[in-house]
Amino acid sequence: MIEWQLMQFSLLIHSLQAATANASMVSIRSASLQPFSAEQWSQHREDRIQLIRKRFVNVHVSDSSGARVVGAKVAVHQMSRDFPFGSAISKTILGNKPYQDWFKKRFNAAVFENELKWYATEPAPGKEDYALADQLLQFVQSSDAVARGHNIFWEDPKYTPWWVKNLTSADQLRAAVAGRIESLLSRYKGDFVHWDVSNEMLHFDFYESRLGRNATTDFFRTAKRADPLATLFLNDFNVVEVCDDLSSSADSYVSRLRQLADAGVTFEGIGLEAHFAKPNIPYVRAVLDKLGTLRLPIWLTEVDISNALDPKTQAAYLEEVLREGFAHPSVDGIMLWTAMDASAACYQMCLTDGNFTNLPAGDVVDRLLGEWQTREVLGATNDRGSFNFSAFLGEYKLSVTYLNSSAEGTFSLARSDDTKHITIRLQP
Repeated sequence: MIEWQLMQFSLLIHSLQAATANASMVSIRSASLQPFSAEQWSQHREDRIQLIRKRFVNVHVSDSSGARVVGAKVAVHQMSRDFPFGSAISKTILGNKPYQDWFKKRFNAAVFENELKWYATEPAPGKEDYALADQLLQFVQSSDAVARGHNIFWEDPKYTPWWVKNLTSADQLRAAVAGRIESLLSRYKGDFVHWDVSNEMLHFDFYESRLGRNATTDFFRTAKRADPLATLFLNDFNVVEVCDDLSSSADSYVSRLRQLADAGVTFEGIGLEAHFAKPNIPYVRAVLDKLGTLRLPIWLTEVDISNALDPKTQAAYLEEVLREGFAHPSVDGIMLWTAMDASAACYQMCLTDGNFTNLPAGDVVDRLLGEWQTREVLGATNDRGSFNFSAFLGEYKLSVTYLNSSAEGTFSLARSDDTKHITIRLQP
């Protein structure tokens, strides 16, 4: 196993001189390479969070004549978060009010664990059943959360509907996949912000081996026509989890994206499942840096930690993964793979027990959610009539009071390097 560390590289420049009219020669006296300390690594993450997940705000308060008001009371309350942070859910949440309340309190994004997969929605040819998916979508929408569509096709034959595997000709299979896209995306057009079009295609090739190398290209084109507002993703495992799976290295992912792009596919999103045993955080950052050069949104789509580890170790590793993902400028959302089944079990990692009492991993999630939002900011305008603060991106409610005058309003904080300036004029 290769051990990765984030290194600091420093140079002492001896001289700099022009070598040609268009180039310069640099003479280096010495160079050094040193690992970051844990404290430096953590501070680097916090600095990036301030830069990409928060924004400075300056509230300017004046009276009806335009004069600055000193000492006006300012109260700011966050109403919603900008960064999508969610969890997988399954049919067990339906009709389960304690589960629903627990979910709504924490998450603004959801993905269905199995209920949208082809084997679930069409278990036999022509026998479509979207009842569970419809109910889950209704719950998500009533929770003011966004939903990821997972998935249209799964290249692993193990999870391909039995009747699809039994189709005897390419024409039959081609008709079946066309029907799948049409049925699924016409029903849910505009309802899901993402679709994982081809799941785990770096490891498996059920459809391409039967329909040809252009099969995935056709899937993406057809899906885009059917639901043009959805962001279309590839999704795969072991890209950030390990460095010894050559099928899904960052280079393999980039190469596959370029092959499909050359065939005319417009790619919009990179899905990284993130099913970890022991995460190698420097490697995670290196992969995110490399994939980030593609300028596509990256989502960690199925984050969990192996249940081969004890709950406290799971929680510690989960915290490292979540902090690294949240601090990376190319990561646009994080989904936990923590749907709970009827026996209060999860795929690898649960956040709570069956009574919705936090397990160690749940404590981590709650603590980070608390860190990554600006619940309330209270203060007063200074001698220039201004009040300054830094807040996480999202939607806010603002109120200003001074003597017998008051004003209220709302504002949004989107990602930007600029300070957000808000002007409030109090009326008598």
